[in-house]
Amino acid sequence: QLVESGGALVQPGDSLRLSCVASGLTLDYYAIAWFRQAPGKEREGVSCISSSSSSSYYADSVEGRFTISRDNAKNTVYLQMNSLKPEDTAVYYCAAITSVSCPGIYYNEYERYDYWGQGTQVTVSS
Repeated sequence: QLVESGGALVQPGDSLRLSCVASGLTLDYYAIAWFRQAPGKEREGVSCISSSSSSSYYADSVEGRFTISRDNAKNTVYLQMNSLKPEDTAVYYCAAITSVSCPGIYYNEYERYDYWGQGTQVTVSS
């Protein structure tokens, strides 16, 4: 019900925009988060946006480089990633929580989310 796209192999310093399209869900009623998981590491919360876009949260590691946004008319959430670093390499997942608000400072607790996409690979390498 959530499908991510936009992952690619890019060089350090490049930009990418990931998309998360929902089907069977009306995103107006869901806060959406992006997570990522690198090989051998735990799934990490990257960002979360409320249903109305009134609030958003970012991990310290991406603050100032990544921007989350959404277009509810298109049932789509985006993650604009700028100034990419090798440590951003991971599979990126979008997730929906049955709430109009992100779970505050707990937005990065993946067990709180109800729906997940299959992931899209982002590789940052020279």
